Amino acid sequence: MILNKTIAVVMPAYNAAETLEMTLNEVPRDIVDYVILVDDNSKDRTTELAKNLNIQYVIRHDKNKGYGGNQKTCYNKALEINADIVVMLHPDYQYTPKLIHSMCYLIANDVYPVVFGSRILGVGAVKGGMPIYKYIANRFLTLFQNLILWKKLSEYHTGYRAFSTEVLRKINYENNSDDFIFDNEFIAQVFSAGYEIAEITCPTKYFEEASSISFLRSVKYGLGVLKVTLRYRLHKWKIIKYKLLMS
Repeated sequence: MILNKTIAVVMPAYNAAETLEMTLNEVPRDIVDYVILVDDNSKDRTTELAKNLNIQYVIRHDKNKGYGGNQKTCYNKALEINADIVVMLHPDYQYTPKLIHSMCYLIANDVYPVVFGSRILGVGAVKGGMPIYKYIANRFLTLFQNLILWKKLSEYHTGYRAFSTEVLRKINYENNSDDFIFDNEFIAQVFSAGYEIAEITCPTKYFEEASSISFLRSVKYGLGVLKVTLRYRLHKWKIIKYKLLMS
């Protein structure tokens, strides 16, 4: 808890048995009140392991709902237990939990309502082993999004995010995709609702056990990002109505 604001770390998990414990070991329990893990019907021992660790809420989907669908369950549970600040942390140990303090203090002190851990600020992405094609795609998509959305983020594609639950209650994330494009739809909703996003430098690690999507799914994701970005701008210009941005 920070300034009487409760903090929940949510972990959207899929086949995370190899990395879950080392990720959890770095979660700062001096400020984190709850940990919520949602297992998206993993094929390994993720759920069994999570139940043996110090995790207050372990939820397992009966069938795989996808990355976006997993996040919906995470956020719904965080709202159900009345958390004030929610941190999404992947249990694959790609992002260090040691930044949770910095991210949450910005929100608890009402400096920013949303904070991203950016792999692109500094040299975190390349140094951490991000494949070159992913780095180039990330930079291209981010440039395109900044130009079209009229914003200035270093990257839109990090999976390390913290939010005030005020934001979660304001936007209609339940209508978003259940796939990876959920993240960019979420950002479009955050900006459309008038919120600002802060960023802090985040080192990252790419290794065999860390989760990653295939090249073909990366292409599909990239095309989805372009579509979401253009629809956002057309909606703001009142040329079309974009359902996800309508309250």
